[in-house]
Amino acid sequence: MSANSYEKPDFWSRKAFSEGYPARSVYKLKEIDEKFGMIKKSYTVLDLGSAPGSWTTFLLRKLDGTGKVVSCDLNPLAKDVKGDNLVFIQGDLNEASVRDQIKQHGPFDLVVCDAAPLTTGNRTVDTARSEGLVEMAIWYAQTMLKPKGNFVVKIFQNGGQQAFLKTLRTLFATAKGFKPEACRAESFETYLLGIEKK
Repeated sequence: MSANSYEKPDFWSRKAFSEGYPARSVYKLKEIDEKFGMIKKSYTVLDLGSAPGSWTTFLLRKLDGTGKVVSCDLNPLAKDVKGDNLVFIQGDLNEASVRDQIKQHGPFDLVVCDAAPLTTGNRTVDTARSEGLVEMAIWYAQTMLKPKGNFVVKIFQNGGQQAFLKTLRTLFATAKGFKPEACRAESFETYLLGIEKK
């Protein structure tokens, strides 16, 4: 695959645009949901690091007017991402004021996080930044997920996956890693799942 493959719309990107999603990342969550049954109608869902809004859009469509999606990012969502059961909070997920706003809408049946760090091209730095986002997402899962709730977070491979899975096994009935087909072949991202919070 060419070095600039990220610049070219691939099958998943074209499919996303044709189906009204802001980005190809939607198919990662779709595959995770199809395989593990993470999302059910009437759920209250927290989407961390959500811009431009593909996962939020998928969650809204899946809930079909039921439940609620609380979507949070430093950046705004794409302008056509909207819904009567959508709450968008713009801000830093590590700030106490943002955490307090989010908490008011919980507790949650599902916490998802597809946030990616600003990458430098330095694998060590990028992996460490990814780990920081995973730690943040796990904090939200620990403090705001309902019992039996589910959790999905992106991590860069070799980024302390085993240590995080060990932590997740203390919090969830099942914890595992999973790499969806829609991840780019050259990407070193994968996902950690927590199923049924204890």
